[in-house]
Amino acid sequence: MAKDLLFEIGLEEMPARFIRNATEQLKDRTVKWLEESVIAHGTVETYATPRRLAVLVKDVAEKQDDVHEEVKGPSRKIALDENGDWSKAALGFARSQGANPEQFTFRELGGTEYVYVNKSRIGVETASIVAEGLLGILQAMNFPKNMRWGNHDFKFVRPIRWMVALFGQDIIDLEITGVKSGNVTRGHRFLGSEAVISEPAGYVETLRAQHVIADVNERQALIEQQIAALAKEKGWDIAVKDDLLEEVLFLVETPTVLFGTFEESFLNIPQEVLITSMREHQRYFPVLDNKGSLLPYFVTVRNGNNASLDVIARGNEKVLRARLSDAKFFYEEDQRLAIKDALSKLESIVFHDELGTVGDKVRRIRRNTEKLSSMLQVDSGTSEAAARTAEICKFDLVTQMVYEFPELQGVMGEDYARKAGEAEAVARGVFEHYQPRFADDAVPASTVGSIVSIADKMDTIAGCFSIGIIPTGSQDPYGLRRQAAGIVQIILEHQLSISLEDLFKLALETHQQFRGLKRGEEEILKDMMEFFGLRVKKALSDSELRYDVVDAVIAAGYDDVVSVVARGRALMEAVHSKEEFKLTVESFGRVSNLAAKATGGKVRSDLLTESAEQALYEAWQSVSNNYRQTLAARDAAGALERLGELKEAITVFFDAVMVMAEDEAVRANRLALLSVINDDLKTFADFSKLVWA
Repeated sequence: MAKDLLFEIGLEEMPARFIRNATEQLKDRTVKWLEESVIAHGTVETYATPRRLAVLVKDVAEKQDDVHEEVKGPSRKIALDENGDWSKAALGFARSQGANPEQFTFRELGGTEYVYVNKSRIGVETASIVAEGLLGILQAMNFPKNMRWGNHDFKFVRPIRWMVALFGQDIIDLEITGVKSGNVTRGHRFLGSEAVISEPAGYVETLRAQHVIADVNERQALIEQQIAALAKEKGWDIAVKDDLLEEVLFLVETPTVLFGTFEESFLNIPQEVLITSMREHQRYFPVLDNKGSLLPYFVTVRNGNNASLDVIARGNEKVLRARLSDAKFFYEEDQRLAIKDALSKLESIVFHDELGTVGDKVRRIRRNTEKLSSMLQVDSGTSEAAARTAEICKFDLVTQMVYEFPELQGVMGEDYARKAGEAEAVARGVFEHYQPRFADDAVPASTVGSIVSIADKMDTIAGCFSIGIIPTGSQDPYGLRRQAAGIVQIILEHQLSISLEDLFKLALETHQQFRGLKRGEEEILKDMMEFFGLRVKKALSDSELRYDVVDAVIAAGYDDVVSVVARGRALMEAVHSKEEFKLTVESFGRVSNLAAKATGGKVRSDLLTESAEQALYEAWQSVSNNYRQTLAARDAAGALERLGELKEAITVFFDAVMVMAEDEAVRANRLALLSVINDDLKTFADFSKLVWA
């Protein structure tokens, strides 16, 4: 026999951003408890609104499964002491299994005798343990922020106001913070009322009758359908961002989509400002025409039915009007601020106590930009535009608009720079130097933006590493991982001819010139190279390369990011040929294995007496320079093809020549030959890391 299990936690309104994780956590902890308790069950569904978290488990067995198992303990050698008595290890094993040592038996496994004990446990009624289980699940849940209420020590995301706990039609008796479980839930705060849930299977429909759509997926589908219907009716493009939709989803229990308007005069403000104000402050969806231009409308989702929507719309319009009026005021006031005056204000903004002000940072960015422009050999016009961009790239940080909307940094800088008469490349560069801001964001499209973006990000990373701020675990307060990944993305997107080590040295040299280094340069360089190695590895993995291919090319070096990605793709293509390339890799492996025995020294042609070793030496001479030139030109596929030309000569060599000859000079010379070949192989990949099915 089986019954359904329902557990609902009723709360004051939770922060929307916490709810998705909370539902997943509730499901995972419930499943884990059922499995650990050996209670058979069916499907597990979760439900959530701003005021509730719930889990419904179908077909829960009314009794635990009986357990019969044999558990292996320590070996006989460890289980018995020198007198033949049970050791502490054996007695500890007995306690951990709830057994008596007299129950032990010995059985051989892999040539060694081990202690075994048979355990049996008769399952108890689920009803007798479910209250304790649910209470444990509740107490184990965690959130980014917790609170206490009343005089209770228990912490939770928000105060618990009611609980529903049912096993079949029976109420599960549990209590926390003075709240006792029952079978009464609460509907929509204004449209619904309390309602009795007679059995778990009726949970969703009972709440629906109280104007609560408990199913998250159903609620989202309703919002999307209503938005799509409104867009079709009006001929609009309603810009729905996933993160805003997710937030709105957990702000409502009964969703009703409506729209409002705002004065067209506000459209004179850059539409990014208006969109940000609507999304970030009001949780509104902006409305665009078919060309992507903002229209004087907004769409929002009401937590309620469709009664008096015109009144609701007017209320939202009034609030938005005040917001946009503020934005218009900030925008107009900011344009009175000259760029040079804004730059002087950066001297009073601390970037970091040990790294100086934002003004100091801007000077370092400009120095890095000049060096990078020279290193990349850009033309004079690009170099001048990059230098000016670097000089003014942070000026909008002191504007009122960016103070109000920090996410508009760069956006406002571009607009204000253009209005101040800066060159188009400079204005655009001010915006682009922040890119990419997050995963999947676009990289700077222009060379100017790319150079300043790298210069800025590299300054932050080098500065933090130089004073010992290195991300560990989940701690990365300065977003160094994101910025390093951004540099890698830019290098790959624009196929920049620059090495990571040169970048590191460039940035550290600038810090040394301006303020000195707190740590040794070699130590910093080592840490930075390891740090970037993980970002490069991630970029390779994101290119859908096999893990072994990634490991193989990373092992050959990743200082040239463009090259390592090209090598990875070429190697991935080669392994698809399977058997043919596998034979080539096997020949490379034989070379590498014996090359490890080489003690150095040059290859002496006069000691190459066998025709097979002469042929291999000539083949290597013919291939080596061509291979290295091809690889330097970043033609990875061509370089791998050149290496493959050695396969036949290598195979004949090993078939015909005894490498470990008795004559010490001959042996050393043959090993030296294999060593120089292996030196070329190692610049492409560590082929031994490839895994063959």
